[in-house]
Amino acid sequence: MESFFDRVGRVWPAGRRDLHWHILPTPYEAATLLTPYSGFTRPGLPGVPVEGMHCTLLHTVGLARTDIDLGPLLEDVGAYARTVRPFALTFDRPAIGNVAVEVSGWPQFPFGSIVEHLTAAMTRTGGTFKAAPSRYPHMSVAYTSNGAENLEAAGLKSELAAIDGPLSGTVFADRLHLVEQWHDGRHIMWEPLAVVPLTGTSV
Repeated sequence: MESFFDRVGRVWPAGRRDLHWHILPTPYEAATLLTPYSGFTRPGLPGVPVEGMHCTLLHTVGLARTDIDLGPLLEDVGAYARTVRPFALTFDRPAIGNVAVEVSGWPQFPFGSIVEHLTAAMTRTGGTFKAAPSRYPHMSVAYTSNGAENLEAAGLKSELAAIDGPLSGTVFADRLHLVEQWHDGRHIMWEPLAVVPLTGTSV
């Protein structure tokens, strides 16, 4: 396997704070999603802690808090959020990828529509960035790091298959979180900047 942090470090170096939009689970929701996979943590595959669980909507690569005027951005996103009704995202049994253990979710709508509107709103700020929008709802329960080359995906898939029974968890998406986010080559961290509630009566 390959280190997630080495891969993203090519465009998002350790320590650099980029703006991200997320849907964040509650601690209970995050713990429910993480508990079945606690045994997956090992050298080269550190687990994501409860407080680090996140469902990314948009990573604005290279754009920091100081690069934009936050007030107009939040007015822009807030106007859109008032048209979107809160919704539930359901996450199921994860997949073992080259750089993470990832749980995918559904439905795609209105998730995809929110991503599109956030990307447009960030573009309207006039800041210079490369958009890295999420193509589908997902969260990672572990990321590969130093030592990933010693991990064998087939073995992890066997362990995953040994978890008996269906696995599913739900995250209630009723707000959008803007954060300034960075990593240290092993874990992802962020500083909250704003929360925009979804208060619409339709989607």
